[in-house]
Amino acid sequence: MNPSEKKKVSLFVEGPIHPEFIAASIAKHQAKTGIGAHEIFLGQIRADKKGTETVEAIEFSAYREMADTAYQEFREQLFARHSITCMHVYHSLGRVRAGELNLFVFVSAERRVAAMDACRELVEWIKKELPVWGKEVLSSAAGEWKVNT
Repeated sequence: MNPSEKKKVSLFVEGPIHPEFIAASIAKHQAKTGIGAHEIFLGQIRADKKGTETVEAIEFSAYREMADTAYQEFREQLFARHSITCMHVYHSLGRVRAGELNLFVFVSAERRVAAMDACRELVEWIKKELPVWGKEVLSSAAGEWKVNT
C-alpha cells in the first residue's frame, strides 16, 4: 500500500508520551518480519536553567490542521527518498513536565541505514518546520517562548 493511501492520523497526543505506549508500539512490530531495523528518537523536556530560574515544564500548542497536512506531505517524501517500511510520529500538546517525553519518532526499514537516515531527517524537519510552539514554564510560574535549535 502506498503511504499516501493509508488512513491519515493526527501526530498529536495530549500531555506527555508514556513509556508504556512506546513499548507497546515497538511490540506491535514484532509480527512484521520483513523489518530488520527500527530507529527511534525520544524527545524529553530538560530542566534548563534560565538565569536564576529552572524550566519546570513546556506548554505545547500547534496549528494542528496545518501541521498534520505538512506531516503527511513530508511523510510521502521520506517514503519516496528512503527504503522505509513504516513511520510513526507522536508529538505532545499541552503541558509536559521536565523529565517527561514530548516527542516519539519511530521509523522502520528492512536495513538499518535507511531507518537511521530517515529518522534523522524527520526529526530535523519536525524541529525546523512543524508549526508547533512551546512556552517554557519557569519555576516562578513566568513563561517564555522556546526557540528550537
